[in-house]
Amino acid sequence: MIRSGLFYIKKTLPVFFAGILLLTGCEGTGIKENNLLGYQAISEREYDAAIQFFDAAEAAGEDAEQTFRGRGIAYMGMADYDKAVSVLRDSLSECDGRIGDLEFDTAYYLAVAEFRSGDPGASRDTCTSIINLRHEDPDAYFLRGKAELALGDDDLAVKDFNSAVSLKKDDPDLYIDIYECMVNAGLSEEGSNFLKSAMELTKINDFQKGKLYYFMGEYEEARDKLEAARGDGSDPVLVLWLGKTYEALGDKSYAASLYKTYLEDNQGNVDIYNQLGLCEMDTGDYEAALQSFEKGLKQGGDEKNQSLLFNQIVAYEHLADFKKATVLMENYLKSYPDDEAAQREYKFLKTR
Repeated sequence: MIRSGLFYIKKTLPVFFAGILLLTGCEGTGIKENNLLGYQAISEREYDAAIQFFDAAEAAGEDAEQTFRGRGIAYMGMADYDKAVSVLRDSLSECDGRIGDLEFDTAYYLAVAEFRSGDPGASRDTCTSIINLRHEDPDAYFLRGKAELALGDDDLAVKDFNSAVSLKKDDPDLYIDIYECMVNAGLSEEGSNFLKSAMELTKINDFQKGKLYYFMGEYEEARDKLEAARGDGSDPVLVLWLGKTYEALGDKSYAASLYKTYLEDNQGNVDIYNQLGLCEMDTGDYEAALQSFEKGLKQGGDEKNQSLLFNQIVAYEHLADFKKATVLMENYLKSYPDDEAAQREYKFLKTR
């Protein structure tokens, strides 16, 4: 088993929306030095340092709502979702009763952390609280739908997904996110209806249409649209999708060359390093794959590291270095103890 960061780590719209307010939410609030340094460390993915700054902020009596919020976001970056849930709730409890963008932003983070901690019921309830105050919030409807799918409430999930797209009609990425959620829940036929609806959008560019064709399995059409949108090849997201399309068409060598060309001419990108490594493993070049995964890991830590770390272990297995793979898997499971596939792989490794 290998993992593509593009699919294994699912994009969650509220997280990206919340990221917009990561630092701007601090403006005009009189935020003090340690909290500000903590948020800066988060933006640089230095989560351990961020925790230290927020600890110092608490000791100095700085704004408790900002301190707990920042600490919760840092724990999310470290994939410690249980701690994140606890301190994000503490942040909301410090609110003075006036609900603004900062509090909604914190609530989004909380809903995501609850979902990823294995508590979709709590995530659903948090989203409901947001929707009760912001009746036309597509991101909250999307995340609540995702939680309802996890709870087995398929009809409610579809209803919320429909509410999300009715409020954000012209965003094809939202339709794709919904499709992926429904495929993961075993509802691929229902999910494909959202892709078909997205294809009917009038305000859609070649890149967006190419992605839609990709998910519909129409890879030649996807390639043509993505090539038309390619430009100078400096957009890592476009390069990633174009490469994956060539992979789906069976031309893994050309896909790998696209990834390598991008990495030669631009700053490193976690997703592209991961995808390059997967291509190299598919062609049997496990040494090269291992180097690609390790270069990706050096780009800075966040949740995308999970797929890189797992694929790194798989590469060591293919190289018959089972001792190294076992040690890495033990460390991996400390960070991701609920990964059932990794647990099964660990049992296999202990027999080698």
